[in-house]
Amino acid sequence: MKLVEHNVTLRGERVVLRPMTENDWDILLAWNQDPEVLHFSEGGDVSSYSLDDIQEIYRGTSQAAFCFIIEIKGEPIGECWLQRMNIERILKQYPDEDCRRIDLMIGGKDLWGQGYGTDTIQTLTRFGFEQERADRIFGWEIADYNIRSLRVFQKAGYSTCAKIEHPPGGKARYGQDVVMTREQYMQMHARRRETSS
Repeated sequence: MKLVEHNVTLRGERVVLRPMTENDWDILLAWNQDPEVLHFSEGGDVSSYSLDDIQEIYRGTSQAAFCFIIEIKGEPIGECWLQRMNIERILKQYPDEDCRRIDLMIGGKDLWGQGYGTDTIQTLTRFGFEQERADRIFGWEIADYNIRSLRVFQKAGYSTCAKIEHPPGGKARYGQDVVMTREQYMQMHARRRETSS
């Protein structure tokens, strides 16, 4: 199986999201072998992935997602994707809606907390609603210890819709799903247009 490549490039206020390609394994591997990065991006106690692992993950995800490399001034700082929803409990809840999910990783740790995650989510959200015509976009089961990730979704206008308790003894006590609907997105942008005019 090969990575499904696309030709969509998205521009945020500060980030550019360019298509992920089969030439990106070196940078993806560096981020996916950093225990500190993986502590926040992975649910389990994963401290490193092999090249085979990440090729399986990204190639598999790309079958139903737009996968991107996040860049600032041409330099890669992370990865993200907008994926067709694949979580059964959410699909059951909204059987007739086009639900998507956003996942992202800022691999450049020196850039954490500087607003690039928020800009990435806002850019993917705009693409999801305006181009892809999604009904709902989710951030899925954000772990309780990943406060930074929860905050960036909230800054982008997402709100918690479910809290999922995890079994005792794991890394997280619970996770939160966050969501934005197309109606909320349109209202938010109408308000922004009013305040800027």
